Amino acid sequence: MKKKIAIYLVQTVVIAALYWVLTYIANMFQLANGLNFQLRISDARTVLPYYTPAAVPGLFLGCLGANYTMGLPAPDVIYGSLATCVAALVSYFLRRKKFMVPFPPIIIIAFTVPAVYKYLLGFDEPPFWRSVLMVGLGEVVTCGVLGVALLLGLEDYRDKLFPTDKQATDAPDTDGDNNKEVTGENSKDV
Repeated sequence: MKKKIAIYLVQTVVIAALYWVLTYIANMFQLANGLNFQLRISDARTVLPYYTPAAVPGLFLGCLGANYTMGLPAPDVIYGSLATCVAALVSYFLRRKKFMVPFPPIIIIAFTVPAVYKYLLGFDEPPFWRSVLMVGLGEVVTCGVLGVALLLGLEDYRDKLFPTDKQATDAPDTDGDNNKEVTGENSKDV
């Protein structure tokens, strides 16, 4: 049980850190936020709920941290992060249909970000539907193209990166001599 919790926490922290760092890198090129075009390469990680439920809090915490440190307005920090969390949760529930996983982040984020800026922050430019289209196009690139590439690329490493509950509890004990086989060659005759 402790091993499962530790694996879950490590996965959550690593996913959050990757999201945060990749958003920071995109922000250096002024691609991480905006209503005209938003290309967060970190959003490719929104397919990770296909592999692990730890991605849901990981993506939320990573987005929250990234939005806060970029100095975005409070409603964008809160609702943008919640939108990522909801999208990750819906993706997790769609995990049995592999190629449906990228769609919730594309749709939810494409509508949430422009809605926050128009209705909570009072931005009138660009027009709402143009913002939905532009943010949505960015999400199609990051979630739909990069995310699917990530989804397919991680498939071969699934068992190592995202062990199932059974794999986590059945992992061999590597504490020391418990796995060594005693043979007659190495034992002393008494």
